[in-house]
Amino acid sequence: MKTFCIKSLGCKQNQLEGQIIQDELERLGYIQVSLAKADLYILNSCTVTSHSDSQVNYLINYAKRKNPKIKIILTGCVAQTHKLHKNFKYSGADLVLGNSEKINIEKYIQKLFEEKNKFFVEDIFKQKNFENKFLINPKSTRVSIKIQDGCNNRCSYCIIPYARGNSRSNSIENIISQINLVANKGIKEIVLTGIHIGQWGLELNKTLLDLLKKIEKTDIHRYRLGSLYVDEIDDEMIEFLKNSKKFCPHFHLSLQSLCTSVLKRMNRRYTADEAMRLIDKLHNNFDLPYLGCDIIVGFPEETDEEFEITYKNLKEAKLSSIHCFPYSKRENTPAFYMKNQIQNNVKTRRAEMVFQLSNELNKNFLMQNKGKKAEILIEKKSPKTGLYTAITRNYIKIHIKDAANNLQHSLRTVDLGEFDLL
Repeated sequence: MKTFCIKSLGCKQNQLEGQIIQDELERLGYIQVSLAKADLYILNSCTVTSHSDSQVNYLINYAKRKNPKIKIILTGCVAQTHKLHKNFKYSGADLVLGNSEKINIEKYIQKLFEEKNKFFVEDIFKQKNFENKFLINPKSTRVSIKIQDGCNNRCSYCIIPYARGNSRSNSIENIISQINLVANKGIKEIVLTGIHIGQWGLELNKTLLDLLKKIEKTDIHRYRLGSLYVDEIDDEMIEFLKNSKKFCPHFHLSLQSLCTSVLKRMNRRYTADEAMRLIDKLHNNFDLPYLGCDIIVGFPEETDEEFEITYKNLKEAKLSSIHCFPYSKRENTPAFYMKNQIQNNVKTRRAEMVFQLSNELNKNFLMQNKGKKAEILIEKKSPKTGLYTAITRNYIKIHIKDAANNLQHSLRTVDLGEFDLL
């Protein structure tokens, strides 16, 4: 009996790719078990921050201590960008696969037992075509559909294009086929996933809106969008989405800052005013939409005054939540070489302020929804509590009590006033 354990770090796309690897290994006859009992450990890594990198060596060493005989495959974004990490060590891994190679893991497993080269990481920028691999047997209630990979932007702080390459789009035909497949399995909701989904269709002479119009005609009941940039949500898209029968009013905006001078140093292509105008439009066109965002604090040269501008704008924008990162230096990016790097204690203090603000904004958002009628999608039932988790279209998670054992994947309309949302 061949056994494995897999750990995926980082973004939703990496999580999805980890599930695809799991599917493939099970198809090959491997059985998933705990780390201590596994023959094979796949570490599907992330490199978005320096902490992500340090996790890799820790997890490899931990696996070796826990199970000295285990074979380790390191893959994902750390493996792909190993040449950019001056102090990167991967000696604990028995096989190293890049991001293109991991999707075809079945071609490389035998290499673990050969004396030849065990390092397979091709130049990701040579990858011109989208690799159409997807989940055959999705296990979750809400299924991610990978529509795109890579990114053509070169934000001054970001190493991800070197890990993922240039933007590559899946075809409309493949995407619709996958959506129909999961809809036929009883799945009610999908999430459109990618490294930069707003760039979907660039090389196909299509736009994301073209794809959304096709999805509207499928049998799927609900869909969500992954992260979008400010300049990728125009009036035409807003008009379409607010009239959609399937779109969940849940936006995650890749803001990074709400101070124009900082955005310029980040090489972002919009101003704080443009971002604030978009947020205002979303509030005005949707009924209590969930508006989340990413914010980096402590970017090189960010003054107290610049941070205060971002903080003030975040407060005025009345977002639903803020995902805040202290700036993390990434070798071989322009921001790494900028002068006036911000001290860690300053970054920590600013991140804590944004974290507290996010909690306040989220409480306000939940209270606004109190007493509203909402459609929920029922997910898993906890064996410990007997409660089902469920999620509204605008991304409020609740727990419901029901004696039935077969409610997963079902839709129901409830009064949110009956639930403790805080």
